[in-house]
Amino acid sequence: MARPRKEIDKKQFENLCGLQCTKEEICYFFDVTDKTLENWCRRTYKAGFSEVFGIKRGSGRISLRRSQFRLAEKNATMAIWLGKQYLGQRDLPEENIDMEDSDAYFEAAEMEGKE
Repeated sequence: MARPRKEIDKKQFENLCGLQCTKEEICYFFDVTDKTLENWCRRTYKAGFSEVFGIKRGSGRISLRRSQFRLAEKNATMAIWLGKQYLGQRDLPEENIDMEDSDAYFEAAEMEGKE
């Protein structure tokens, strides 16, 4: 006589994938082995865990991105970071001024002004 199947709630599973939980964490949450989770994915989605996870984690990424953009409205650091990530913006390095060259430049400018 076989043991009864462990119940895995599909909505909870998808939410955990959206939170980027690992396979190990999902197994722990449902108190199942990785083999049981893999078999459940094959029965439920007709695909293995990795493939299902790859699709279902997308909702979590969307949610995270939405939160980041909201945060950027109030947080300059986040706005700068997002600009660098998505708009190709970057910090321009400051020019180093060699003091010896600047002294010569100012002396030459003074000489031109006197002539």
